[in-house]
Amino acid sequence: MQLDFKQRELTIKLVYYGPALSGKTTNLQAIHELVSPESRGRLMTLETKDDRTLFFDLLPLTVMAGKGLQIRVKLFTVPGQVIHNATRRLVLQGADGIAFIADSQKSETNANKAAFLNLRQNLTENGLDAAKMPLVIQFNKRDMPEVRSDSEIDEMARKGREPVFKAIALRGQGVIETLVGLFELTWRRLEKDHQLGQKFGVEETQLLADVRAKLGVKRVAREATR
Repeated sequence: MQLDFKQRELTIKLVYYGPALSGKTTNLQAIHELVSPESRGRLMTLETKDDRTLFFDLLPLTVMAGKGLQIRVKLFTVPGQVIHNATRRLVLQGADGIAFIADSQKSETNANKAAFLNLRQNLTENGLDAAKMPLVIQFNKRDMPEVRSDSEIDEMARKGREPVFKAIALRGQGVIETLVGLFELTWRRLEKDHQLGQKFGVEETQLLADVRAKLGVKRVAREATR
């Protein structure tokens, strides 16, 4: 979190993490396409021949809240391939919340597990507490063959503490819901740690309603398991 009292600007950093080709970049591209032009900044993508994203995609969203507090939400992805782990760790620095994008295909179970363990390790190496980090999990690629069933995912969600979302990012399904779910968790954590509502006159219920409206959540069906 970066807070500029003089400019009354709060910047929140959200990172999309997961194994290679699980749909991290596709999530950001879908968000960029779904939100209104006045709510989005320039989407920057760097690609290489061996991984879809070399460094990060940056998508700043801006909302206004309270007594003129401007909240900028910056979205990043990390490269999925193991050879880029140093870059993953770099992008994680200063993260306020994380969306872990898992591949729903059964064949990718081990890749999901390895990426999740890698996430926890990199958080620790960056001095971030994995237990306190706001985290949501998205099971993407629900349209692919041989995927984990809804009941399997629901059961995993009941056993865990993180909100779980289902998505088909290529069709824009579930991506906004995942983002809003992560924003809610992250805001509540920041509010608990920094009392932003009291300092800036931000009312949480109204803020979250404004974010949902600004991102067009009403246009898509919510599909989250908690």
